[in-house]
Amino acid sequence: MKPGLLVNENFPAPSTHALRAAGVDVIAVIDRHRGISDREVMALAREQGRWLLTFDTDYAELVFHQRLPPPPAVVLLREKHYRPGEPAQWILSLLESRSEIAGFFCVVTRSGLRKRPLMTSVPGNAY
Repeated sequence: MKPGLLVNENFPAPSTHALRAAGVDVIAVIDRHRGISDREVMALAREQGRWLLTFDTDYAELVFHQRLPPPPAVVLLREKHYRPGEPAQWILSLLESRSEIAGFFCVVTRSGLRKRPLMTSVPGNAY
């Protein structure tokens, strides 16, 4: 079973459509929640149990430095130049791979995947 995804406003619409056409449950921030803050985007993904897909590096700051409660996974796409449909191809490949993504902050590029565990609880911090 494929996880539900929440795509940030910077995720290209053609890729969102391609993921949906492939049978992936995708909610696009730009369609339903235009203009909400990064904190609100992350909270929405967490509350709905969706992986967050973004090109925005600010989420690393929110997760690792501000230690906000993360969603099940954050997937940061790190490519400056791409065709609008390419991100969907990268995500579909990721979903088809045997890589464990839930519980990780993942950085996806054309050349590979890097993962760092998400901290779901920190001693002394109430989430």
